Amino acid sequence: MGTIKGNFRKLLAVWLFAAVFLLAPVPVQAKYASYVIDAETGTVLHQINAETRNYPASLTKMMTLYMVFEALEDGRIRLEQNLKISARAARQPSSKLGLSKDDRITYEEAILAIVTKSANDVATAIGENLGGTERKFALSMTSKARAIGMARTTFRNASGLPHRGQLSTAKDMATLALRLFKDFPQYYYYFSTKTFSHKGLVHKNHNGLLKTYKGTDGIKTGYIRASGFNLVASVERNGQRLIGVVFGGRTSRARDKHMAKLLNKSYDKLDTTHADIAAKAKVSKKERDKVLAKLQWGIQVGAYKTTEPAYKIARLAIEKAPDLLFDGHIRVVPLNKGVRKPIYRARILGISKRQAYRACKVLKRRNINCMELRMKQPLQQLASTG
Repeated sequence: MGTIKGNFRKLLAVWLFAAVFLLAPVPVQAKYASYVIDAETGTVLHQINAETRNYPASLTKMMTLYMVFEALEDGRIRLEQNLKISARAARQPSSKLGLSKDDRITYEEAILAIVTKSANDVATAIGENLGGTERKFALSMTSKARAIGMARTTFRNASGLPHRGQLSTAKDMATLALRLFKDFPQYYYYFSTKTFSHKGLVHKNHNGLLKTYKGTDGIKTGYIRASGFNLVASVERNGQRLIGVVFGGRTSRARDKHMAKLLNKSYDKLDTTHADIAAKAKVSKKERDKVLAKLQWGIQVGAYKTTEPAYKIARLAIEKAPDLLFDGHIRVVPLNKGVRKPIYRARILGISKRQAYRACKVLKRRNINCMELRMKQPLQQLASTG
């Protein structure tokens, strides 16, 4: 009898172990996806699983910063303004800055901490300060994502820490990177920051391509176990900007090498495409110069003591006359000669003479100062300085 009971207990133990094993949550396997576009035209140069929903991890913080930049533009916050750090924010796991409850950090320091250290405690603090709670902030992030064309993205927190419902795609992340570059050119340079010092500690940017791949000027890395190693990169060479996205890298090093390979192939493809177009068109140099000459105009819509209002009025001008100015390039040009402090002139360049005169006519009717300009610099050189 004892033997039967003993065998029964063993069988029961085996059954319980098997049940626990089968019912235990299965770790999500990272899904590979990649996507590369020409930032100027939106042409897709490479894509694999571009619309497969994956965990974005710290790529999430790109949207967190989009919300910060928007709040700066709206005047709701200032770069030198302090955030309050809650106990909940301070408890967030690494990667973190190591802040304590009731510490203070400025929004500019917060931006730099996220770009370099990818600090989760700082991201949560931003969510709480801008949204009241991080959950409400995440709802606003999702709403903004939908508004800018990220149709398959949902956010549940500001940091990218694991959450089953926090999902995005390679295509959506490329859309976000492009919108950050185009919507906030006055803040985009933060993404190229290589180091950030806080309380005596120097934090290096996790984006290795800033050092290893020529032309890289941003934008963000991400990693959680469920996603693998993710990366969004923005690169400009010879006036041609590419945005690349990789989800599900095996290691950070392998991911970076893979991204470099995709970008190289995409640049080769872009060069080949341009050469094919030129060959098929059979356009002479004289005829090409004639076409470019038509785009050697621009407009000036104001001059300001700082860059922020200059960029703001230029974007407003494009919004008021989109059909005429959408293809133009915003340039804020400092005037240093004869003045103690520079004056920043807001310009939209690379349009035709007809567009310039018609745009000024439209803008003046809407109480926006406007002056037509003939560009001295060739269009190709203009693009390479952007």
